Amino acid sequence: MSRPLLALTRDNLGALPEPCRNCSFWESVAGKEDSGPAAMVAKEAWLSATLLDWGSCGLVVMIDAVAAGFVTYAPAHLVPRLASFATAPIAPDAVALLSVRVADGYRNAGIGRLLIQGMAADLVRRGVRAVEAVAAEPGGPNCLIPAEFLLAVGFKTVRPHSHTPRLRLDLRSTVSWREEIVAATLGRLRLPRPVEAYRSVN
Repeated sequence: MSRPLLALTRDNLGALPEPCRNCSFWESVAGKEDSGPAAMVAKEAWLSATLLDWGSCGLVVMIDAVAAGFVTYAPAHLVPRLASFATAPIAPDAVALLSVRVADGYRNAGIGRLLIQGMAADLVRRGVRAVEAVAAEPGGPNCLIPAEFLLAVGFKTVRPHSHTPRLRLDLRSTVSWREEIVAATLGRLRLPRPVEAYRSVN
């Protein structure tokens, strides 16, 4: 099955699966409304500003013209909500992983891992050393990535917490992904153009 990866842009933002399409949890500060029409406007504004300030900040997996999943990531200074978590701030050499979501009907097919690999390939190409995420243990906030998933794809816990631990993926030591990341830096993955995804590891 072909799984083309596209850079997240304002053109395909509306294709994201619910409930993320109209949620601005990461794109707004704590205490502000983060769902509904106003949140979608805030999400679009944040994406536009981030693309101008830093460049590509997300990937979407398209299968038969359907957004089967997506990942978003950005430098911490562009994500003010990060400061509201007890395990913040992230390390200065890392980019913040914000969201990984696979749509209903496409789960358990390696798409989540594919998105993490695509993000890693993009960030290696750009000289980023690591990715960190404030994750969710059972009972943690719904908009956070489950810590169990991040551990399964190679992240390590760097600051434990009962609900929102911080995890890290060192991009210099992703040995099991070396073939994919090297291929990406050589141009097999060309962002932000649509690309044919490399082999997914289930």
